[in-house]
Amino acid sequence: MVCGGFVCTKNALSALNILYVMVSLLLIGVAAWGKWFGLVSSISVVAGVIGVGSFLLLVAFVGLCGALKHHQVLLFFYMMILFVVFVLQFSISCACLALNKDQQNQLLEAGWNKSEAMQQDVEKTLNCCGFSYVNHNSSCPAQCFSNPPSCDTCSHTLQSYAREVLQFVGGIGLFFSFTEILGVWLTHKYRNLKDPRSNPGAFL
Repeated sequence: MVCGGFVCTKNALSALNILYVMVSLLLIGVAAWGKWFGLVSSISVVAGVIGVGSFLLLVAFVGLCGALKHHQVLLFFYMMILFVVFVLQFSISCACLALNKDQQNQLLEAGWNKSEAMQQDVEKTLNCCGFSYVNHNSSCPAQCFSNPPSCDTCSHTLQSYAREVLQFVGGIGLFFSFTEILGVWLTHKYRNLKDPRSNPGAFL
């Protein structure tokens, strides 16, 4: 059987979905590990990561079942969902790579103001206090707060990491977006192939 035939396409699609299953389990495991060991106290962050991992796991499960059973309906919905995810992920990845310094600062400030628990995580991890200024009349979990003049603002510290993080996230997102469009192509091709083991007169 040449590569590009029924069996080869089925195996390639199954392998791609097994990769998605592993990535989704990794996301869920890292989020749970971070919460368990107290590295992340923000419930919304943990819930968001676990939600993304669970969604990816569900999509991968649908794709894997469709590939193994050559199920036309499952493969169709898998292909449509994967295409929508590709468009969203490709757009977000390109936006991450295209953000300038002012836009990064606005994005960081918006994220900072969303959750007090996340603020405390950042202050404790990066040893900084406040976003744009250090308020000496409030509490801060950072070690440097015991000696206020040595505390730097978190915006200054975050900006030094922001570009690298955005480039990393954008690059990873682009990589996975191309695997998704590959999955769409494989699914479309696989749906139109006839199973050589089936009845020759049967519909696909």
